[in-house]
Amino acid sequence: MRKRVAILGSTGSIGTQALEVVAANPDRFEVVALAAGGSNPRLLAEQAIAFDVPLVAVARGSAAEDVQLALYAEAQRRGYAHGDHRVPRLVVGPDAATEVARTPCDVVLNGMTGAVGLLPTLAALETGVTLALANKESLIIGGELVTGAASPGQLVPVDSEHSALAQAMRGERAGDVRKLIVTASGGPFRGRTRAELADVTPEQAMAHPTWDMGPVITINSATLVNKGLEVIEAHLLFDIGFDRIEVVVHPPSIVHSMVEFVDGATMVQASPPDMKLPIALGLAWPERVPDAAAGCDWTRPATWEFFPLDDEAFPAVSLARKAGTFGRTGPAVFNAANEVCVDAFVGGHLGFLGIVETVGAVLEEHLSDPDAARQEMTLDGVLSADTWARERATELVERR
Repeated sequence: MRKRVAILGSTGSIGTQALEVVAANPDRFEVVALAAGGSNPRLLAEQAIAFDVPLVAVARGSAAEDVQLALYAEAQRRGYAHGDHRVPRLVVGPDAATEVARTPCDVVLNGMTGAVGLLPTLAALETGVTLALANKESLIIGGELVTGAASPGQLVPVDSEHSALAQAMRGERAGDVRKLIVTASGGPFRGRTRAELADVTPEQAMAHPTWDMGPVITINSATLVNKGLEVIEAHLLFDIGFDRIEVVVHPPSIVHSMVEFVDGATMVQASPPDMKLPIALGLAWPERVPDAAAGCDWTRPATWEFFPLDDEAFPAVSLARKAGTFGRTGPAVFNAANEVCVDAFVGGHLGFLGIVETVGAVLEEHLSDPDAARQEMTLDGVLSADTWARERATELVERR
């Protein structure tokens, strides 16, 4: 029986690759719903008609008409007049992705970017379906709200690093794990000193040496904020203390992460850098999809290099540990301030080093607030902290 899949963020990097996995395995998967922001109505329409999707959601109300027209145009091109293709039902608005997350299906793939993925993540978990999670921000800011809503085995990580950790720990006892080692490519500025990063441009930050990702994640990889978020994510997914989660720089991105066990053995998950492998595993979990991606070519000589993380040049990981150790709304503030700062950097209103500096200032202000230390985790509290952090980060950016 085919698994019914709903894809959130279908026009982004994760969503488009997920649809390629589906297209290559029509006997295993069918797409029952798509959700996107609305910035690329033509692509969304092409996806919906090509996969004969009955439900499409778009977040931006201003994009609704463009999406509807694109749907009719694409259906007409593919033979709608002859009854060969149907035009899907369209839902519009900020809650549209959450509605898609509740649609009857077997797997929800959350490939959205940013904190906006939190409510759809919670909605999917409430339905009891498998949640293939690429939207790390929703887990990080939701914390125990998300982990508490998930049944055992319901939450499947799609980030390549956490997929690697999940694979390495299959069949192992949690008590036998000594530490998790999360690998980082080092981004486009590996080896540079902090002083050499002062004049970095958005174009340079977008030139990732290994992965082809969306703009926000790519810039987060350049600052290593992304790796900081992944440390928090690993803590929440596997219930491992921050003192037992390490980051090591591995430029080839062949080893996606490692698990060291108490007897000294280290389990490594290795494959060429291709997100289709963890995406396919997330959709089919716990099964594997044959030929989802190419394996390593062992007939050619290869060297796997590992380097320690330069915390002085890239302090984002240490800052994320601080937010994660504090817990509560600390990670939400860290993430929200970063999203504002990344937008400011792309818009030319903030320097590269100013991203993490501003995030750090906002986080310190939050952690020093006695009320933050006493606050219980609630959805309203998380959303309130997210809003405050965005406003405060905006204020600090404007001052700079």
